[in-house]
Amino acid sequence: MSKKKKKNIEKSEFKLEDKREELVTEITPEEAGLDTVAELKETTEEKKDAASEEKSTKKKVVVNGLFLGETVVTENSDDAREFYNQSRFGALDENGKVELSLLEAHYLMEKGRLIVKSETGKDLNFESYFKKAQKIEPNFWIRYCVFKDMRNRGYIIKTALKFGADFRVYDRGVKPGEDHAKWIVYPVHESNTLTWHEFSAKNRVAHSTKKRLLLAIVDDEGDCTYYETKWMRP
Repeated sequence: MSKKKKKNIEKSEFKLEDKREELVTEITPEEAGLDTVAELKETTEEKKDAASEEKSTKKKVVVNGLFLGETVVTENSDDAREFYNQSRFGALDENGKVELSLLEAHYLMEKGRLIVKSETGKDLNFESYFKKAQKIEPNFWIRYCVFKDMRNRGYIIKTALKFGADFRVYDRGVKPGEDHAKWIVYPVHESNTLTWHEFSAKNRVAHSTKKRLLLAIVDDEGDCTYYETKWMRP
């Protein structure tokens, strides 16, 4: 290799090294508007705290409802209709109000989303509401434990009287009208007993409606355990 070419290569390498140093020194935390990495971390944490505080201060909208025997009817408002539109609570009537079952209304009361009044206009607390509901539905507490547990797990649960069961339950992410219910559910207290005839009858109902059978066993603390049963051919 000639001496001239060798010098040119050395000059090029020297210039390349200079460029690398320039690139490294050109972008610094100070020029980016941050003195240190710690400052960047603090800024991120401050944004998280602000978002969390904004979320916690956002108030829940409370809807008014009227106790009418076997149902609770809400006010005529967009907030009330959101119960149905978002989570399929109740059913919309011709006047734009939402008709809730006693179980649905009790659940929304517990979540702080609904205030229920008697026909005389008096606010009903949990105790007075429960007493009224228990008179109408003697098995109200057992059924409510299952209803609440299913809702908290993210399932839509509706009555299933026409199927001869307590509830029908839709898979997660599925709303009534979009697809059929996946299960029918029978709530039972752990101290209760079922005869083989009763057990077989429940299985027959599930099989005839092309749904799976869930037996929901409720203990004294209100905790639920589920057993799925189905027909099997030997």
